[in-house]
Amino acid sequence: MRESHLPISALFARNADSIDRLKYKRNISALGSILFLAGSAVASPLAARVARRAGVSRPNMRVGPKASQSNDAEQSSNWAGAVLVSSGFTGVSGTFTVPTPQIPSGGDQSTQYCATAWVGIDGDTCSTSILQTGVDFCIQGSDVSFDAWYEWIPANSVDFSGISFSAGDSVSVSVVATSKTTGTATITNNSNGQSVTHKFTSSETTSSLCETNAEWIVEDFTIISSSGQQSLAPFANFGTVTFTDAAAVKNGNQVDASGANTISLVDGNGNVLAAPSVDGSTITVTYQ
Repeated sequence: MRESHLPISALFARNADSIDRLKYKRNISALGSILFLAGSAVASPLAARVARRAGVSRPNMRVGPKASQSNDAEQSSNWAGAVLVSSGFTGVSGTFTVPTPQIPSGGDQSTQYCATAWVGIDGDTCSTSILQTGVDFCIQGSDVSFDAWYEWIPANSVDFSGISFSAGDSVSVSVVATSKTTGTATITNNSNGQSVTHKFTSSETTSSLCETNAEWIVEDFTIISSSGQQSLAPFANFGTVTFTDAAAVKNGNQVDASGANTISLVDGNGNVLAAPSVDGSTITVTYQ
């Protein structure tokens, strides 16, 4: 779930390790290696999406220096999208069409490939927290699955229940910070009418927002293999994710993404895997 955050000492190689099919349990271990049961109505080969923060910091893992001014382009090993950097951000929202993930060129049928699209507050130039919510999309062989989640880093992410998705659904996502330690995350499937919300209380949040970043992101999230190794998920070909009606609340006023820094996701060799473009309230992230 990018950097002036706490850096990761080492990025693990991408691998095709299968993910243990474990049911979600809050506080599953002292190490924080928590797996989550997918929230899709379709049985997900992802049985479990792992929190981006499971003893490892997973905000924007920037490649190279951070942007020195607005509209600058950056590179990251896990984020692609757009980030507004300023102060006073208390809300972020957008709408996108759930993509049909595909196996990338050169991929194989036995490996699970995933990506996730989300909106959030902080996690780029602010290292202490991220308030975020989004939708995962995965493919393994001919099996495609989707699940929705919410998270207030550094706590682990949690899958929503009571909502399902199909490729092509219109989905609206939003986060609202009611204070620097409280807020809400909401996902609405506009195509089937389902909507879910989680309210964060100060008793469950363990860090304070800076309210300095508003973002619309497609991410390569972290998984934990059956042997306990942490790595970036094999990255799915998601085609295009376009956030429309992209808006943020800044010091009480609504703004669009104009002036946002753009972030391209690159692999370990510097090859661009996903690249964004910004046009006012429209942010397009395209698989390369």
